[in-house]
Amino acid sequence: MGKQPVRATEVGSGLKKSLTPGQMSMIALGSAIGTGLFAGSKLAIAMAGPSVIISYLIGGVVALLVMGALAEMTVKQPVAGSFGVYAERYLGRFAGYLTKYLYWSALIFAVGTEVSAVGEYMQYWFPEIPGLVWVLVFSAALLGVNFCSVKIFGTTEYWFSAIKVFAVIAFIIIALWLVFHDSRDQFGFHNYSAEGGFFANGPFGMWSAVIVAIFSYMGVEAISIAAAEAKNPKLAVRKAFKVSFLRLLLFYVFTMALILAVAPTSELLAGGSPFVTVMSQIGIPFADSVLNFVLIIAALSAMNAQLYAATRMLHSLADSGHAPRLAHRTNRAGAPVHAVWMSAGGIAVAAGVYAMVPEGGFGIMMSLATFGALATWLMILLTHVSFRRRVRLEKAALEFKLPGYPAASMLGAVLLASLLVTSFFVPEFKYTLIFGVPFVIVMSVLYKLVFAGKKQPAAK
Repeated sequence: MGKQPVRATEVGSGLKKSLTPGQMSMIALGSAIGTGLFAGSKLAIAMAGPSVIISYLIGGVVALLVMGALAEMTVKQPVAGSFGVYAERYLGRFAGYLTKYLYWSALIFAVGTEVSAVGEYMQYWFPEIPGLVWVLVFSAALLGVNFCSVKIFGTTEYWFSAIKVFAVIAFIIIALWLVFHDSRDQFGFHNYSAEGGFFANGPFGMWSAVIVAIFSYMGVEAISIAAAEAKNPKLAVRKAFKVSFLRLLLFYVFTMALILAVAPTSELLAGGSPFVTVMSQIGIPFADSVLNFVLIIAALSAMNAQLYAATRMLHSLADSGHAPRLAHRTNRAGAPVHAVWMSAGGIAVAAGVYAMVPEGGFGIMMSLATFGALATWLMILLTHVSFRRRVRLEKAALEFKLPGYPAASMLGAVLLASLLVTSFFVPEFKYTLIFGVPFVIVMSVLYKLVFAGKKQPAAK
């Protein structure tokens, strides 16, 4: 597809600019700290053993490269649709179209992943009530939040994220005490080599678990999407980038290192969430129920942020003429209400999967979401390379730069492409390419038949 002139999308494109830098940072954390950390970590540990620490570190490096590339492009031009618009501008109209739909598919399935987890968590307290009931109840509540103004969304997400951030910090403090101050010999870094060694499942197990890590980090890119509704987008993006990655490294890599020091792999895999297993070692009354509450909040928070990002991406697709124009319309509060209900498809899929396979719903939804996540991050880095070439030709100044370019962008792209290939050989992600490849083919054919010859809507 040849590159075509792309009109400048107005910042916000009808959306209200109400988000503060603090809310922007929490939106990024809200997307990234969800079931990927609290539930997905168990799958990652099963795949890699103690070397999962390296898996999350590698995933964190890739996340840093993606965030840096996005921050650089967003600071220069904060727009509704973010990296989808950048792909359209610097790689061509088809690339922008495909990037937006890849990300939208990843988000709607990720929303389904989170709500599937909520159904399982609620059964801890109410085993007699089918999990599907909770899936529908909480889905309706969060759809309502996203029908409201972005200010209400930002406030809700801020407090959701704050609760789980404080909970993880408390968990880290308790785990540090167990590892360094408790007199019992069962706690300590000797657990890293207690059962099969640090690389218990070999280098391939460690590498495979990076896929789970990438899924867990998915959501950090929401910073750039939310920039279109920020009061001071350039300042907000720079601040959010600086604080978010350090927090994610703390909440993932450091936390995983402590979890594996508190309990050997076999104990972590025998229980539910590894966090619950660790808390059970302490003997604090009601610690399990408190943590279950945090798990529910974490899932709802991530679901809330991901639904937000999905609606804004669909809104941007409509803005480019690649989705029904209805998705572009906003209500008086500035919320793209039609894009919200159109993006609820992941909830519907999750409800169906949960009804048919209640025990495996979470894993299936995560496998489906992973293709879009990996492919979108890959497209972001490829877009960044083209963006830098354009900047060099135009001799434009950049207020923010990704260190290490071009090696940094190319390294991230190679790692992501390798992970996509690896997913084919990992049973837990058998649906990733089975869904992803046909999805790309169908969307490509749809573009050729419906959108290729269409003119983009004129800027208002």
